[in-house]
Amino acid sequence: MNYEAFYEVLQPREKGVKDSLVSLQKLYKAVNRDASSGDIKSLAKDLQAMADMALSLSSHVQEMQETVENFDTKAYFESGEFAQQMLEACEEKGVDVRGEAPVYEMFPYRVRIDMENQDLYMDRRKVQCMRPGSFAETVKKGQERLNKAPFNAQTFVNELADAYDLALLKQKKAPGTDIYLTALHKYLAPMSRFRKDYDQQSFAFDLARLYASGVETTKNGRPYQFGSSRKAAEKAIRILDKEGHEQFLATICFYKAEQEE
Repeated sequence: MNYEAFYEVLQPREKGVKDSLVSLQKLYKAVNRDASSGDIKSLAKDLQAMADMALSLSSHVQEMQETVENFDTKAYFESGEFAQQMLEACEEKGVDVRGEAPVYEMFPYRVRIDMENQDLYMDRRKVQCMRPGSFAETVKKGQERLNKAPFNAQTFVNELADAYDLALLKQKKAPGTDIYLTALHKYLAPMSRFRKDYDQQSFAFDLARLYASGVETTKNGRPYQFGSSRKAAEKAIRILDKEGHEQFLATICFYKAEQEE
């Protein structure tokens, strides 16, 4: 089962509906003109033509309904064909994808396929789309829009440093200690309702923009350094750099400039 094949069958039916509607609109104007001018003969003729065209429209709509009813959306999702075609469409459009069905990461989005209900989620938002190519385009445009959104890397690194200092106090760690970025996210969004608006994917996207920004110190001159982890699978945050290559950031430390060698 392939959505594009289904769409090719549907298109001529759509055109039939469109053409019938255009003709009906013209006939409606003619009927109004006939009635206004008192041309009863033309009025009767145009009304009959209008009735015939209405039947034609109904026939095209019925064909569309039958085509849609014959498209088994449940089988399309449960067979994995939708997921496979979605991955192919993403590859064609240059959308980076990681993960396996039913959950994928299309940085910075988390995409989930609900096969049982034939629903598609982009983060927590349900996307009404069963056309893989259209969905891949939605993701790509969303990524482009996010990348163009204003971002102050200096402000973000300052806030990250404040969260780092708080984490040191809470965890009773010495300055310069590596702190997991996943822990800092909780300090940046301390309450669960805040984390709904600023989830870990949003945090990862900001980290990616900081990583690509070239900003190397806080406003007061404290350098920072990202680090990796042996527990990468559990702790590391995956980002894409400005070349589109994946990087895994696990920890960060801020230290005084004079400590830098």
